Amino acid sequence: MLDNTQIERLEAEAVNSAKVRQPLYASGSFRRFKWLVMAITLGIYYLTPWLRWDRGPFAPDQAVLIDLANRRFYFFFIEIWPQEFFYVAGLLVMAGIGLFLITSTVGRAWCGYTCPQTVWVDLFLFVERAIEGDRNARMKLDAGPWTARKLVLRVSKHAIWLAIAAATGGAWIFYFADAPSLIGEVFTGTAAPVAYITIGVLTATTYTFGGLMREQVCTYMCPWPRVQAAMLDENSLTVTYNDWRGEPRSRHAKKVQAAGQLAGDCVDCNACVAVCPMGIDIRDGQQLECITCALCIDACDGVMDKLGKERGLISYATLSDFNANMAVATAGGSCSVNPSLVRTDGGAFSDKLAHFHIRKIFRPRTFAYMGAWSAVGLALLYSLLTRDRLEVNVLHDRNPQFVTLSDGSIRNGYTVKLLNMIPEPRTIVVTMQGLRGAEMSVVGIDLPADRSFAVAVEPDRLKMLKVFVRQPADQVGSATQTFKFRVEDKASFETDEYTATFNAPEIAR
Repeated sequence: MLDNTQIERLEAEAVNSAKVRQPLYASGSFRRFKWLVMAITLGIYYLTPWLRWDRGPFAPDQAVLIDLANRRFYFFFIEIWPQEFFYVAGLLVMAGIGLFLITSTVGRAWCGYTCPQTVWVDLFLFVERAIEGDRNARMKLDAGPWTARKLVLRVSKHAIWLAIAAATGGAWIFYFADAPSLIGEVFTGTAAPVAYITIGVLTATTYTFGGLMREQVCTYMCPWPRVQAAMLDENSLTVTYNDWRGEPRSRHAKKVQAAGQLAGDCVDCNACVAVCPMGIDIRDGQQLECITCALCIDACDGVMDKLGKERGLISYATLSDFNANMAVATAGGSCSVNPSLVRTDGGAFSDKLAHFHIRKIFRPRTFAYMGAWSAVGLALLYSLLTRDRLEVNVLHDRNPQFVTLSDGSIRNGYTVKLLNMIPEPRTIVVTMQGLRGAEMSVVGIDLPADRSFAVAVEPDRLKMLKVFVRQPADQVGSATQTFKFRVEDKASFETDEYTATFNAPEIAR
């Protein structure tokens, strides 16, 4: 009888060992692209408030800042004032047209890769996989009893989710105030109540939508799945299960073929279903829930590689190509899908099959959307490059409309607003043009009445002047006359004008 040391040990390891167990699907090109997009978008969101941009001593140095207190929006070298909100509206129009363009061309690529809901769900799922394991491990954990290990895993997962959600809400408020100053106030408890309320609301919504509701948000709360159908046509690229090649499905293709029956390339492994973040089966055709993330393509390609078959059983395809290939596989619709009709005797795909070419996406609809998008963008760019940074606005006194002075001359009162839209101090020359014989005086400027005054205006500020315009009685030509206030910055040669009205009594005519 032999003891333990005399038994030969064979170098073998169970195939389902944690050390050698293969993942359910390989990380393909679309999955890697999603990781890249997630890293870029999250990096932009979390890091942008900390970027600096020197605008001089009279303006904030945060590169991107929505300054609600001073009613300004700063974006690197661009400064938007409230009356220039049309730039923001123009960007929203461009975003809408761009969404139409992307959807009509490559389906719901926005939803699959860059939508905030998708990005944060991907991040939350990454945390879940890192803590609880792959899909099979999570299913086993869900079905198992509550143990100390399960409790630790669940608490850890939700704690990290809450931390991510809090960081999301915290990053948002940094866009509305100086980030380095605000973060100190937040942690010392001296920030404004609205900051804590905003963090709390965004923490709750991010945790709920990204961690708990996930795909339910896309299916039941987002209107875009119901709008996208109007954006698609037969030449739009969408993620498609190629029935003409995959049907009829069989998990035992060799046995089926040996029995003289038809068998397509789909082995009914359900890998495409397992990896779908929306939990649908792409083999059931186009569905409202599909976000065109293409993870099912990666999963299916991995299976095809293992079987030694061509990739593309699930692929990006147009409806026109799909219908053409289905016509080949069904002999023009006279029979059910017959895989032998799409292949030659040597096993290669038939030359009759339609294949996608990049030229197919360049069609009238694409050019129309691209033209509209470009037109709006060029109009905004031209307006931005040619806009004035000096403006004047004038309000005539409503009551009284005019005053008759003791010498018979007529005086009108105006509120003149000088807008200096650059972060530097300026000396603005205000000149009155027209209205013969008239002179003006400015309240607060102790100088004799004249037709021109130099006024100092602070950086990035609006300066209001009370101006009185007096015209001698013998110079009054009618009850209503027009003239101009002209403002000029001698240093930059910027000018602006405003046409004002001078009122006089009927008897002065």
